[in-house]
Amino acid sequence: MATRTDASTRREQILKEAARLFAERGFHGVGVDEIGAAVGISGPGLYRHFPGKDAMLAELLVGISGQLLTGGRRRVAEAGTESRGGGPGAVLDSLIEGHIDFALDDRPLITLHDRELDRLRDSDRKMVRQLQRQYVELWVEVVREVHPELAEPPARAAVHAVFGLLNSTPHLSRPRLPNRAATATLLHAMARGAFASAAEAAARA
Repeated sequence: MATRTDASTRREQILKEAARLFAERGFHGVGVDEIGAAVGISGPGLYRHFPGKDAMLAELLVGISGQLLTGGRRRVAEAGTESRGGGPGAVLDSLIEGHIDFALDDRPLITLHDRELDRLRDSDRKMVRQLQRQYVELWVEVVREVHPELAEPPARAAVHAVFGLLNSTPHLSRPRLPNRAATATLLHAMARGAFASAAEAAARA
């Protein structure tokens, strides 16, 4: 008899393979049978875990938006403590590190968001947008603590620009990427540089 933990693990496996296949071939280019084969179960067996492909896509996109927001809030709370040598700069560094982890480790989800968000039903798409707005505002607040010369509109524009930079990883082929640590260091420096440049521009205006 399968335990709740076994079912949860199987759901995670299904979602991981669904994300990979959807990103590679497009949502309509992948059948339920193919997703099932990737995790070693029959296509119809997937319906014990999800009612269909639409539900998988919704859980992937709503889920990652929620995870980014929850992780961002946790990082703000942890990095800002005195015991961690907190301060606005440390908080921003932690936020950047968390998003880089996502950008490097969950590249299929970035592709899915770009290509398939409009396939979600209205309620799920609105939920994704709501979670994303909260995530952006979390960053805007921290960025303005580091760079108080930035007003909200340019700070928000800078955050979106940095997200675009960090989320560009699916467009880089793996053989051309340096090792993970070097890539993370490069992305971090570029993100910090982008915010500093935005602050310099605001100071000159």
